[in-house]
Amino acid sequence: MKNFNIKLLLCSFLLSSIMFSQQTPAPVQNEAVTIVGATAHIGNGKVIENSLIIFENGKLTQVLDATTTKMQYRGTIIKADGKHVYPGIIAPNSTLGLVEIDALRQTDDEDEIGEMLPHINSLPAYNAESQVVESMRPNGVLIGEIVPRGGTISGTSSIVQFDAWNWEDAVLKKETGLHINWPNSFKRGRWWLGEPRGMKANETYQEEVLKLKQFFNNSKAYLAGDQKQENLPFKSMESVFSNGKKVFVHVDGEREIVDVIQFKKDQNLKNLVIIGGYDALNVADQIKAENISILAPRPHSLPNQADDDYDYNYKLPKLLADKGLLVGLETSGSMERMSTRNLPFYAGTVVAHGMDKEQALQMITLNNAKILGIDDRLGSLEVGKDATLFISEGDALDMRTNKLTKAFIKGRVLSLETHQTELYHRYSDKYQKEKTE
Repeated sequence: MKNFNIKLLLCSFLLSSIMFSQQTPAPVQNEAVTIVGATAHIGNGKVIENSLIIFENGKLTQVLDATTTKMQYRGTIIKADGKHVYPGIIAPNSTLGLVEIDALRQTDDEDEIGEMLPHINSLPAYNAESQVVESMRPNGVLIGEIVPRGGTISGTSSIVQFDAWNWEDAVLKKETGLHINWPNSFKRGRWWLGEPRGMKANETYQEEVLKLKQFFNNSKAYLAGDQKQENLPFKSMESVFSNGKKVFVHVDGEREIVDVIQFKKDQNLKNLVIIGGYDALNVADQIKAENISILAPRPHSLPNQADDDYDYNYKLPKLLADKGLLVGLETSGSMERMSTRNLPFYAGTVVAHGMDKEQALQMITLNNAKILGIDDRLGSLEVGKDATLFISEGDALDMRTNKLTKAFIKGRVLSLETHQTELYHRYSDKYQKEKTE
């Protein structure tokens, strides 16, 4: 009992440090800001070498070429000659704020019990004061889609910005999409039961797909009935059928993708997005015909098959874009929360394997905004959109030069300090002092 109390006390201290770790969120913008002289990467493929950007009340009011205009500067003036300005980077399919420490169950709220969970909403579980979340900002990752995991239907995602007191302040768009983990036609052998460790055919694949179809059909039947007996999972499907809520399907294999396309047709789903799509290149024409977008897998991943090119994941986003598909980049996988901060550098890897630099930037800004349905206010530096942007000393897609000097969310000046930068300064000072003594 004594040991249990000690462990409980340690957990309490740890949770307290997590709860009160974040920088104080920035106040609302109350004065216009003018950024002049920077190379502006608009996010839609265009670049202005010598730009003039003005924003006030959280909105962009001017985005011009400074060499051809005599527009009067307004408010606070930031001279950014030799620097670069970018729209805030958007991280889709993320569990940021849902898990703080994987090994500590009290901080893990990404997966609910059950299989068909369309009524589960990730937003109330989002921890705006997460130390992991604040560590995204120094790399320019300012917006994220927060997604539940687990089950066949995981639940509903929402869009948040990464500088807030709580989830109510953080939310930009509620319940943006339903997430489905499509069954796999292959599965790994359960070695603990004496099965071979390698991949083998999943004999229950068709049965699992049928269960998903039946759930959709039963939901439709329920919604068409009198609904006297409340069924929350069925009722929550109404926004998918009547309002065209986006359906995000996590799927990789060629056979499975073909089945997803047919599922979309059978269920008359208006907005469907494939997350992963490892084998999507083989059926790209069918995907394009159905107007399906793709969030391509993290480029820094190993190939799935032994006979795939070693750099398959590096070049897959470009190959899919060359087929005319709307492609964005996501970062799920091993250590996904920590990997999210590297999203701009994943785009840089795609550039190194043939993609135009501005098109690669578009995959983590405007394309992701379009896929998530927030391109009317985010994703590019255009008049009328939110002033969510950052200034970097160099190329944002290169980890050697992406050094932020300023960042803004809806015009609010962000702190770029995190628990990591605090530790860096602390120990840099320590060892520097020891050198001089």
